[in-house]
Amino acid sequence: MKNVIDSFVYLGHWPYAGSFGFNTDILATNPINLSVVLGVLIYFGKGVCVNDLLDNRKQRILSTIRNSEELRKGAVEQLERARTCLRKVEIEADEYRMNGYSEIEREKVNLINATSDSLEQLENYKNETLHFEQEKAINQVRQRVFQQALQGALGTLNSCLNSELHFRMIRANIRILGAMQKITD
Repeated sequence: MKNVIDSFVYLGHWPYAGSFGFNTDILATNPINLSVVLGVLIYFGKGVCVNDLLDNRKQRILSTIRNSEELRKGAVEQLERARTCLRKVEIEADEYRMNGYSEIEREKVNLINATSDSLEQLENYKNETLHFEQEKAINQVRQRVFQQALQGALGTLNSCLNSELHFRMIRANIRILGAMQKITD
């Protein structure tokens, strides 16, 4: 291992004259070599490689910028159309909402009116039914009172009348009925 390390160390100490070797002085050799290489590249590659590469790159960048601008313009136009469409839709939605509210209010008023009319009709029907039932009850009471009065009168007449008075009463009623028949004829 020591032999390998020693051989690399001795490479740096080769003599300068008369043979090829490594120059370990970085400040003296690298900037000169680099400037020579760059000068040759620029001189010979200026018209051929670098200009073509730069022109191609420039054209691609300009093409990309143009495409981006066109896409941006298209996106802006689409955005404006979308905003316009959104405004129209919002206006229509507001109109539908307002029409819906007014329709709901109309239906509410109509329902209240119809309910009020129905309640009024039911009230009238109730009052008519009550009046009819009252008249019916009054008529029933009258009939019972009349029947009881008639039964009481018949009972009184039967107990007070003898047969001769009874026959006279029948004849008088027959004469009254005969006179009424002549009047109606």
